[in-house]
Amino acid sequence: MGKFNVIETPIEGLIIIEPTVFGDKRGFFLESYSKRDFEEIGIDVEFVQDNHSKSARGVLRGLHFQREHTQGKLVRVTAGSVLDVAVDMRPESRTYGASHSVLLSADNKRMFYVPPRFAHGFLTLENDTEFMYKCTDYYHPESDGGIMWNDQVLAIDWQFERFGIDEKYLNISEKDKKHPGFNQIIPTTLWK
Repeated sequence: MGKFNVIETPIEGLIIIEPTVFGDKRGFFLESYSKRDFEEIGIDVEFVQDNHSKSARGVLRGLHFQREHTQGKLVRVTAGSVLDVAVDMRPESRTYGASHSVLLSADNKRMFYVPPRFAHGFLTLENDTEFMYKCTDYYHPESDGGIMWNDQVLAIDWQFERFGIDEKYLNISEKDKKHPGFNQIIPTTLWK
């Protein structure tokens, strides 16, 4: 194994990455990104923007994408934990509309690479969860797009019972409550 162990998902291009962690009684050290090593595992992209958010338990963000200036994202958690979800929004893909979720935490130190033309969201499982992500393009507010987090066609399992979160008390932005459903998005006009 190199510095990064890759775990394939059922969706092409969507991968879980485990860094090599060196730890002792003082703490730990890991490389979270190396352009050279990421090229070796098949992620040959240029990241141009880093984002960092902090959320309380029960915050659900998403499902977001950008129609223009599509963003690939390398996501990880540095404090707390999330259930991270990606949805394949590539109309030509055999897995169009399929989703995959992964538990990301400060403890497991896993990362999730979400390619461009995917919708992305996450549910925070602990208070003071800090979520960091590198993006392959800049934020472009005019290109904002989204899908309703609880869309019945996508039928994403947010695993509320597993994590002891009551769906009635989710903390969701007003913007995220107004996203259209999956079937309301026309695939041929999805990406500009």
